[in-house]
This record gives sequence, structure tokens and C-alpha cells, in this order.
Amino acid sequence: MTTISIIGAGNMATAIGTRAAKHGHTVEIMSRDTVAARSLADRIGATVGTYGSAPAGDIVILAVLSAGAVDVVRSYGEALAGKTLVDITNPFNADATGLATTPGNSIAQQIAAAAPAGTHVVKAFNTIFGGVLAQDKPMDAFLAGDSAEARARVAAFLSSLDMRPLDAGGLEMTSALEWAGILLVGVARNGGGFDIALAAQPPS
Repeated sequence: MTTISIIGAGNMATAIGTRAAKHGHTVEIMSRDTVAARSLADRIGATVGTYGSAPAGDIVILAVLSAGAVDVVRSYGEALAGKTLVDITNPFNADATGLATTPGNSIAQQIAAAAPAGTHVVKAFNTIFGGVLAQDKPMDAFLAGDSAEARARVAAFLSSLDMRPLDAGGLEMTSALEWAGILLVGVARNGGGFDIALAAQPPS
């Protein structure tokens, strides 16, 4: 297995970190909130990295709120060079009925523009609720990004977590994935419940 670095220590960082550790990966937690980072690391058997320094993992999961994601990437700067950066964020508007971004300017594309040369951004996990992810059941996981090699690396990671990676293509598809996050919330709010996940199944 491999080392996975997670920037953030909230609910999604907990769900992804727990699942990754359970499936044999070494997990590094990095957060401005060092107390939260240490608490999460102790719970899941992870290490704690210094916020802003070079992550130990080749795959770095950006598990922060979308509003601050670009600033976090800028603050890390060259420490992210050469990494595969996984954006899990959803830039929802205030009442989660739409996006705060526009087509062609997804938060993933903004992150890619702010990242140093050699960093490859892949969007993944944004169409899965943290509580569902934490159940550690097989499920589909959509991804999109600017590099076929980086997408393959993230797909292999997802497969190792007993998830089926579904490659949606290039970075231009990340706006569609962000809207898929809104779709999931809409279905959950209107009778589906928050224990559901999006999936792609062939017709029977």
C-alpha cells in the first residue's frame, strides 16, 4: 500500500482517513488545527504532518471547505509540486440549491490554476456523503482530472478502498461532478435520505 496525506481534520477527512487506514494505507493528517489533527490521527492510527510543509504522500487529499481550498493550495505552494492533489470539495451556494462556481471555472479548475507546476488535480469523493463512505461498503466513485496518469493513480487508490472508480475524463468534467454533488443533496433532501450514494449501473 502507500502513504496518503490528508489536509484537513473534519468529517470527510475522518471518513477517508479511517477507510484508507483500514485498507492498509499509511495516513498522514495535516491541519491548521493541530489539536484536531492529533485527535484524528490518534483515533485512526495515522501520523501528523506539519501544516504547510511537503506532504509525505504522493496522493494528497484536500479535505477542506471549498471557500478556503484555493487559499490552502496557495499557502502550501511548491510543497505540492509533483503531487496528485485530490479535490473533494463541493462549492455549494448558501442553501445548497446550486453552485457558487460557473461552468469552466469549477473549484477544481481554480485549484489547478493555483497549484504549482507538476501538480495534477483530480476531483473525487465529492459525490459521496461522509457517513456513507464511513460504512466501508462497496460503492461507485466518480473522478475527473487533468492527467490520465494521475486519474489512474487515484483510481487505483479508490479500488484499494473497495470502491469502483468511474473515470469521467478531463478537468473540464469537474463542473459536472460538482453539479452531481448538488443532485445527490437534492435527492437526499426529497425523500432519498442521507444514506444513499450515486452509482452507474447497466440496465437490467
